[in-house]
Amino acid sequence: MNTSEIKRTFSGAPWEKRVGYCRAIRIGNTIAVTGTTSLDEQGQVFAHGDAYKQARRCLEIIEKAIKDLGADRSNIIRTRMFVTDISRWEEFGRAHGEFFSDHPPATTMVEVKSLIDSNMLIEIEADAVILSQE
Repeated sequence: MNTSEIKRTFSGAPWEKRVGYCRAIRIGNTIAVTGTTSLDEQGQVFAHGDAYKQARRCLEIIEKAIKDLGADRSNIIRTRMFVTDISRWEEFGRAHGEFFSDHPPATTMVEVKSLIDSNMLIEIEADAVILSQE
């Protein structure tokens, strides 16, 4: 494999350059999406205090990243949700369930102590597989 077979996309999140990562990377037919939080277009936390809207925003950012790499939400095979308050699992789960109603992936939801900003309630990772090479 040579580096021309590796494609990356960036979201412009303030931590990408500082930490040294991309939003998503495609190697062959596999896409890995880094942990994604609910930022607005200005890089600020989206929907303070609203678990459902934050989860939905994370998934929208993930969808844009995989579209940049030639996939769509039906190609997502696994998600991992890191939440700061597991008692709100139904709110997070409702957003995830609505988003993936036609193509549910394998998923995990775990509670973590905190995220990079105390106003962030959820961070989501995703993996996708494209069945035909494009």
